[in-house]
Amino acid sequence: LSSLLLFSPGEDGSESRPETPGSGTSIESWSYNTCASTALKVLGGLLMVLCVSSSWVGTTQVVKLTFQSFSCPFFISWFSSNWNILFFPIYYSGHVFTTGEKQTPIQKFRECSKLFGEDGMSLKLFVKRTAPFSILWTLTNYLYLLALKKLTATDVSALYCCHKAFVFLLSWIILKDRFMGVRIVAAIMAITGIVMMAYADGFHGDSFVGVALAVGSASTSALYKVLFKMFLGSANLGEVAHFLSTMGFFNLIFISCVPLILYFTRVEHLGSLSSLPWGYLFGLAGLWLDLFYLTLSMCFLVFNILVHVGVVLTYPILISIGTLLSVPGNAAVDVLKHEVIFSVVRLAATCIICLGFLLLLLPEEWDSVILRFLANIADKKSEEHGEELTESSGQTRSRSQANGTVSIPLA
Repeated sequence: LSSLLLFSPGEDGSESRPETPGSGTSIESWSYNTCASTALKVLGGLLMVLCVSSSWVGTTQVVKLTFQSFSCPFFISWFSSNWNILFFPIYYSGHVFTTGEKQTPIQKFRECSKLFGEDGMSLKLFVKRTAPFSILWTLTNYLYLLALKKLTATDVSALYCCHKAFVFLLSWIILKDRFMGVRIVAAIMAITGIVMMAYADGFHGDSFVGVALAVGSASTSALYKVLFKMFLGSANLGEVAHFLSTMGFFNLIFISCVPLILYFTRVEHLGSLSSLPWGYLFGLAGLWLDLFYLTLSMCFLVFNILVHVGVVLTYPILISIGTLLSVPGNAAVDVLKHEVIFSVVRLAATCIICLGFLLLLLPEEWDSVILRFLANIADKKSEEHGEELTESSGQTRSRSQANGTVSIPLA
């Protein structure tokens, strides 16, 4: 879901190309622009990581607070998913604000509907394309919430990080992605961490059920992302926003019957409308959505600042790092606020999962990059050694000439 947005100056012809540094003034200006671009890029990346990690921590902790007075996980998931409808309006508002195009919302909506085919979106395509993703989305959120009823926020967030390993395995099997030994090792580490987490309480009780639910959430999330890449991998930003809003409509129209069924069967007791914790629900929905349209909102907020220096604002790896940092964030909240005491086995399992997650962030060409780096270092050392030998031989020759001796090379 995290899209790579590249805002480069000169796309509309309004920005001029950088001058060739032919004078002192132009060199200073070029150096200043380069430093400013780098500083803003680093600042934007740090801000992105902070926002993602704080959103994950906030979402998880607000869910735990909501469960204290309102234990209806499916209703919470359904209520939050309905807010997906706002994706396309937010995208359209930011698009009009940043580009100044005069397209109406209907025209832009039809343009983005090409994601469903050249003829646009029909009822058959709407159900066929949206139903599997909406079901997987709902299952991911629902299982995650159920796991939070059984485990601490730290355990659930750590187990959810295993979805990265599942994405690699599914991509390797389904999408025929490149095989990487280091990622297989990372997947094994993730599985080892899962087993250790389940073993912490002896493979019984709420802990084992909670681990199974969290792993189920990570699995459905991985399947969602792999299918998204398979069917919608070439979609642009507007088409992605269109698709997510369409999922919100599908959730509102077709999945609304499930909370009613759970209510009348007394599986989830909602109570009266006035007794619902609306503050927590709206806050949770906002934080939950922030995890997914953070890319859009961040781009629209700081676009005017960053567009002039051509900064790549959002990197998928930063989203992943932000997700990983939610684990120590949740641990800090659990220890300081809820006074949770972690066993050695749980800490070891969490560290193993996080380490495997970091290994999965390595790029595909990481081994060749390291080898090239080491080769460059070796070449530089050999060149420096050769220069030292040349200098020493030159000094020896000059000394010999000064002493009146001549070296005769042998044939």
